[in-house]
Amino acid sequence: MAFDAFALILAMLALGMLFARLRAMPANAAEVLNLVVLYVCLPAAVLVNVPKLKFDPALVGVAATPWLLMLATLALVLPLSRWLRFGRDETAVVLLCVALCNSSFIGYPMVSALLGADALPYAVVYDQFGTFVLLSTFGLTVLARYSGDTPPGWRDIARRIVRFPPVWALAFGLTLMPAAPPAWIAGALQNLAEAMLPLAMLAVGLSIQLRMPRDELRPLATGLLLKLLVMPAIALPLSLLFRMSGTMLQANVLESAMPSMITAAALAIAQGLAPRLAAALVGYGILLSLVTLPAWAWVLGRFA
Repeated sequence: MAFDAFALILAMLALGMLFARLRAMPANAAEVLNLVVLYVCLPAAVLVNVPKLKFDPALVGVAATPWLLMLATLALVLPLSRWLRFGRDETAVVLLCVALCNSSFIGYPMVSALLGADALPYAVVYDQFGTFVLLSTFGLTVLARYSGDTPPGWRDIARRIVRFPPVWALAFGLTLMPAAPPAWIAGALQNLAEAMLPLAMLAVGLSIQLRMPRDELRPLATGLLLKLLVMPAIALPLSLLFRMSGTMLQANVLESAMPSMITAAALAIAQGLAPRLAAALVGYGILLSLVTLPAWAWVLGRFA
């Protein structure tokens, strides 16, 4: 583990939580920081890492893993929600927060900190071809189905994907971006990419909510257990099935172990779907992942 990077993650999370408690920053500070990460730092990280990828048939498995875990989520959450008598809105939130992980804002910094920079290109593939497209398809469909709106059409989904800046960076990185650009370009991109970790973690700390939804303990516990333990446990044999090994296998499983996507929870809250549960799944998931992610990295290191 890169101890200095992990220490920085903890420090920025703590600072964000402290600033939020003291109201030392504007109310929309987390939103602004997330936009900087999304529109500047994340595309830079994609441009730095994607050109270094060498095609391997197992990369198809990295992109496919989040889609297969989405199917596993449906197979587990729907019967559990009936058995444990979740409300309709609770079922929607658990579906979203288990199927969609935070594979970019938290995933990139944590994969880099726990596995090293060489693992980051695999995290980019997992996120861009898996989680992001899932948010724009599965995520929007779940929101529409459970909130009573009209499900999004393919044109709406395609428009959302095309307008996402990291997708532009991904297309450029796969086609035109050289693996060794001029030093001044490489240096600038590297500096912007490295800013992602502190900015993203500060934004997460500012937005964490730990209000305990006492009447929603069962869906909260179910969602956390499935997201942090069951999903990566399923991802490990899937990785072996796709003949992954070494750093690729470790990155694939570790991305699957990331806590719930903040954007998915925010969309659920905006639709009025169990807002306290959605906020708690994100908040407690992030804090618990500070223990479960290093544990998974340790297990994967011994396994590899």
